[in-house]
Amino acid sequence: MADLICVGTIAGAFGVRGEVRLKSFTSDAEAIEDYSPLSSEDGSQSFDVHILRSINNGLVGRLSGVDTKEEADALKGVNLYAPRDRLPDLPEDEFYHTDLIGLEVRDTGGNVIGNVKSIMNNGADDLLEVHGPGLKATVLVPFTRVVVPTVDIAEGRIVIDPPNGLLPE
Repeated sequence: MADLICVGTIAGAFGVRGEVRLKSFTSDAEAIEDYSPLSSEDGSQSFDVHILRSINNGLVGRLSGVDTKEEADALKGVNLYAPRDRLPDLPEDEFYHTDLIGLEVRDTGGNVIGNVKSIMNNGADDLLEVHGPGLKATVLVPFTRVVVPTVDIAEGRIVIDPPNGLLPE
């Protein structure tokens, strides 16, 4: 999986001719087409993607081998992956979500807080969903330079400087 990056998901059928609604996770939504062919997580399915137009909350596209509404509906929820080597290299301060998930989270004193379970976007910025044995509930950590001064992918850790009240006492 480290060699595959999730670049989008199929949100269901659009119309009756096999077109699909796509949610793109690429910085330029329509660039998802550039990384074709895309595969399902287990690699059992592969699709050439052709974007037709933008719609509210996504795109309308055609997938190779999908010709009917029923075939498109059956793919709802399938995540689409591209090989990492087909994607652009990122600047030093940007990361693919898949590289952050699972990283150990420590505070600036070196205490282990937990691990990154997922990354969410609240519209303004990304939030790291952190789970850990000492946490009664999920902690959402703003993924900003102020709160997350260090991301060390090679060491498998993130250092956070949480504002007062973010973490339980």
